[in-house]
Amino acid sequence: MKEAFGLLLAGDAETWSIVARSLGFAFFSTAFSFLPGALVGFAAATLRPSRRRSAAAFLNALTALPTVVIGLFVYSLISRSGPLGFLSFLYAPSGVVLGQTFLALPIVASLVYAGLSKLDPRFRETLFTLGASRVRRFFATAREARAVVVAALVAAFGRVAGEVGVCMMLGGNIRGSTRTMTTAIALDASKGEFERAIALGLVLFAVAVLVNLAAHALAPREA
Repeated sequence: MKEAFGLLLAGDAETWSIVARSLGFAFFSTAFSFLPGALVGFAAATLRPSRRRSAAAFLNALTALPTVVIGLFVYSLISRSGPLGFLSFLYAPSGVVLGQTFLALPIVASLVYAGLSKLDPRFRETLFTLGASRVRRFFATAREARAVVVAALVAAFGRVAGEVGVCMMLGGNIRGSTRTMTTAIALDASKGEFERAIALGLVLFAVAVLVNLAAHALAPREA
């Protein structure tokens, strides 16, 4: 443990580049997943009750998918023989971000749906009465459910920052390019080099704590 702290405090360039790369991947994938995920969650929350339950079950099933299944799906899209093979995303940072975006999207959609389902029905009825368009209803509802939006972003960021399957399958754990904290931990532990693995594990834990503290600070207080 002492060696792990020493590695962090010494400012090891490779260790901190892995940290920065991991956070960058998580940030962009969360950002890319947010709008489509929020739209799906909003659409599901506005369905009829019978269809709403089916939509909720489907979204919850997607959030429970193993990361390797999502990685396999995206791999089939961006491999050389896939429909997006010409983009050369495989074993590149773009491939990791794309895979993590698919991983985060159902999480955002599911949490947004769950939060919007708890809103007072009179709020939606008021919007309909005022003749608000679907787009205006979406943004008005998003403002009303700011805490839900923040929670969805935090959950998605935490999920993608701590996953390993998608990064390994689509990024290949290439040093200086696609190696993330989780893949580096797995590699270093397999080689018996536990100092960096523990150091990166401590950083992952700190990131999780800081992100959740920030979410609680930014979330609107209930009256």
